Amino acid sequence: MATSTPTSFSDYLKGMKRLVYGVILGFVALMVTLETSYSQNSQQGVVAFERGDFTVAYREFQALAKKGNANAQFNLGQMYRTGIGTSKNYKKAAVWYQKSATRGNSKALLSLGNMHNQGLGVIQDFKEAVKWFRRSAEIGNAGAQFNLGTMYKNGRGVSQDYEEAFNWYRRSAEQGDPDAQYHLALMYRSGEGVTQNSEAALKWYIKSAEQGNADAQYNLALMHRVGESVPQNDSQAVRWYRKSAEKGHEKAQVNLGVMYAKGKGVSQNNVFAHMWINIAASNGEITAVKNRGIIAKNMTSEQIAQAQKLAKECVNKKYTGC
Repeated sequence: MATSTPTSFSDYLKGMKRLVYGVILGFVALMVTLETSYSQNSQQGVVAFERGDFTVAYREFQALAKKGNANAQFNLGQMYRTGIGTSKNYKKAAVWYQKSATRGNSKALLSLGNMHNQGLGVIQDFKEAVKWFRRSAEIGNAGAQFNLGTMYKNGRGVSQDYEEAFNWYRRSAEQGDPDAQYHLALMYRSGEGVTQNSEAALKWYIKSAEQGNADAQYNLALMHRVGESVPQNDSQAVRWYRKSAEKGHEKAQVNLGVMYAKGKGVSQNNVFAHMWINIAASNGEITAVKNRGIIAKNMTSEQIAQAQKLAKECVNKKYTGC
């Protein structure tokens, strides 16, 4: 599944810690009804994790994993995959995911599919990835349903089948997965795997966009800009361009800049136009450099310097409140 790109390695680790932490909380709930020694150990692992003592947490979960607890085995796989509490080791991660997966843990089934899909710790094998994604998807894991839909859409490990892709995206989307909602909207909009339906596309774009999916926000902005399936509304286009731009979407950033330059849906302002387009250029948007040059022709050197200063400040603020 698609996820937001961290701006630094420390941000990446924070994200992975949150992921492991969420798993551990579920693990504690499952352990309540088991033997006291297990429950005590699981609590010790959680307490250690919460205080940032990942080495102790690793030791506690390793003990439980060796006794066959599927959730602890999955947690151990996560720690090996991320290098939290132990040295990063994809092969050991895959081993522990496998142990947990054979006991039916849906997250382990999904993670093992990801390992085979990416060739991490195992030989890359798309058919194996599909097998594990399917097992997880069939017991209701929304992430696995999304991944399985993507495998069908791209013909990876299975014959390309847009209808099957649509069906798995729909199941995932109905559980609230924003990436699946976005891809379901794309299929409704293009008519791939389903009868073309612009109203349904709009519905799923909105659901995904409201959950923060930058691509859905960008597409929703485009629909408002040209009046596709909605009344044409530049103010709404700016609103969704801004939300997407604040998440680092370079095309939204350049389009937001163009809206400022033209005074569409927002007060005309070349400084803000140059700022956003300059940011888009720094993020690799190929149309930004030309547009920046066009706007600069109508600016003073002082305005350009101000726009450059604002762009640096905006990047430092991770595009929020610019």
